Amino acid sequence: MSQQLLLSVVDQSPVRAGDTAADALRETIQLAADVEALGYHRYWLAEHHSLPNFAGTSPEVLIGHVAARTSTIRVGSGGVMLSHYSALKVAENFRMLESLHPGRIDLGIGRAPGSDQITAAALSFPGHPREIRHFPRQVVDLLGYLRGDMEDGHIFSQIQAGPDREPATAPDVWLLGSRYESAYMAAQLGLPFAYAHFFGIAVDEGPVIAANYRENFKPSQYLAEPKINVGVHVICAETQDDALRLAAPRNLARLQNITGRAKGIPTVEEALAYRYTPDEFRFVQQYAQVCIDGDPQQVKAQLDDIAEMYQTNDLSIVTICHDYAHRRRSYELVAEVCGIQG
Repeated sequence: MSQQLLLSVVDQSPVRAGDTAADALRETIQLAADVEALGYHRYWLAEHHSLPNFAGTSPEVLIGHVAARTSTIRVGSGGVMLSHYSALKVAENFRMLESLHPGRIDLGIGRAPGSDQITAAALSFPGHPREIRHFPRQVVDLLGYLRGDMEDGHIFSQIQAGPDREPATAPDVWLLGSRYESAYMAAQLGLPFAYAHFFGIAVDEGPVIAANYRENFKPSQYLAEPKINVGVHVICAETQDDALRLAAPRNLARLQNITGRAKGIPTVEEALAYRYTPDEFRFVQQYAQVCIDGDPQQVKAQLDDIAEMYQTNDLSIVTICHDYAHRRRSYELVAEVCGIQG
C-alpha cells in the first residue's frame, strides 16, 4: 500500500506482575492521552474476564473515562463480547456514551467469549450461556436499537433504547473477529470489519478472510464500500535487540496465560531467565512470528507489509511489555517512523 498508514491502538490493560489492576487501568487512561497527542486515530478497549494478565473487564466503563480524559481521538470497544449481554443494554450503554461524547464513539462487537467456559457460565448465571447461533440475531437487534428502527413485527419493536439525543447520532459499529464467520456477517450487514491478526490464530488465512469480506460486501446505510482494520502486536525500540528483550515478558505471559499460570506481565529479567521446555519454546517462537518486534525502520517495513497483505492502510497496534515507559516509547517511535502527527 502506498497510502499513509492510519494508526490506532487496541489496549488490553495489561497488569504487571506485582502490581494491581487499578494500576493497569490508570495506565490505560494515561496511555490514551499520550497516544492522542502522538496522532493515533482510535483507542479501543478490550474485554477479558478472569484473566490475571488483563484488567479490562468492562470496556464501556473505561471508554467513558478515556473519552473524558481526551478530546479528539475516537474511543471504543475492541470489543464488547455481545453473546454475554442483552442487545438492548449494550445499545443503551453506547447511546449514552455517544450522547456524552458525540462523534467519537466506536462499538466493536466480538463473537468470542473473552473468557473460559466456566466464566462464561458465571456471566450468564442464573440463566444459561447463549449459544453462538443467536449471535447474528443479537447483532441485528443491536443495530435496530441503536438506530431506533427495529423491524415491524419484532417482539420488542415498541421499545426505544435511551437516552434520546439531539442531534441524533450513533456510534460507529464494527464487527471484530479472526474467522470467516464474523467477516462474512460484517460483509452482509455492510459493516466495517476489524481482523485480529494479533490473536495469532491461523493468520495465514487472514488475507483470504479479508478478501472474502470485500467480495461479499453489500453497501449499506453504514458504509458504501468495505472497510477493514487489522490489529497487530508491535514492540518498537531504538534497536532490534532492545525490542526483542522488551518482547520477552509478553511472550512468557502469553505462554502462562494459555497454560493457566498467568500472574501478570513478568519483568524482562524474569522472562529472560525462564527455562522453557522444548514444547514451550516452540510455542513461543511460533507466537513471536505473528508479532512485529524491531527498530523503527524494521517495524515500519513490516507494518507496510501487513498493509499490503490485507490491502488496507488502517492498522491497530497492540503493545504489551512490562514497563509503561517502554510501552509509551514504542508507540512514540512507531508514530515518528510512520509519519503520523498529533
